[in-house]
Parts: sequence; C-alpha cells; structure tokens
Amino acid sequence: MRIADCNDFEPEEEQGPCPTDPLGTFLHGLLTMPDLIAAGGFRVSDNTTDTVFVEPGCCNGLETWRDWLEVLDGTGCSYFGHDPSSVAERVGGIVRLTLDAHGADGSPVIELSVDQIRRLVAGAQQDLQDFLSLAGTWAEQHLPAHAAAVTAALSRALDLAPTQ
Repeated sequence: MRIADCNDFEPEEEQGPCPTDPLGTFLHGLLTMPDLIAAGGFRVSDNTTDTVFVEPGCCNGLETWRDWLEVLDGTGCSYFGHDPSSVAERVGGIVRLTLDAHGADGSPVIELSVDQIRRLVAGAQQDLQDFLSLAGTWAEQHLPAHAAAVTAALSRALDLAPTQ
C-alpha cells in the first residue's frame, strides 16, 4: 500500500487517463509509472558511537538497494542521498561509510568489512524477496484481477526478479 501511495502522481499522457474507481485510481501510478519509488531504504548505525549513516529518504529508497552492490563489486563507491551527502567507499577489504562527504572534516564515519556489508546486503535482498512473495500471495487473495500486474510492479519497484 505504501509503495502504491508513493507512486500516486498525476498521470502523464503516456500512462493514459486515471481510472475513476477508487481501487483503479489508487493502483494507477503503481501499474503505469516507468520508474517506481519504494520509500524506505537501508539505515546503517553504529550503536557504540551512536553514528547513523544514511537515513532512508527521497534519494535512498528501497529501489536503490543495488547501489550497495556497486560499492562491493563495481566502482567501489556510491552516494546515498543529500543533505547530508552520504557516501560508501570500498577501500581494500573495508567499506567506509561517511555521513557527509561534502561536510567539514570530522564527519562521522563507520567502517565495516566488505564481508559484513555483503552479508547485510544479502540479508536485505532476501527480506525484499520474501516481502515480494508475501505481497504476491496477498494480491492473489485480495486483488485477483490485478494480482499479476501488482506483483510485477512491486518487483520493478524493488528491483527484484519476480517470484514464481
């Protein structure tokens, strides 16, 4: 419901007119928007120092979870939002999470091993896949006429392969 609500925009011409029934109106953005938003995101915190790297926000939604793979296996760097401009950088076997890359010296930093980040990302990916499976089952029971389309849209929103 929250993902559908986040994508409730005024339809553009290529998405066609918005349906007039309440359910169709609610689902229209989810089912027609090409680039979906899944509000939320990953939050990394260091409880020993009370440092929080990245709060979920407008530029750090669940749809961007694969940016963590870019840190691990790609360029070794990715930005997660703005105000502050949080950045994750791979430095050898460590991932350095800097709260504000554009801030003054002394911005809080969390360092975790690549293996720790890889386990956290794999766990989050599994959680998202499990959610997609549960949402698909729910949609089949409660929205049978829209179940396939809703499940496919959620898969796109979460950047996951559809469940079988």
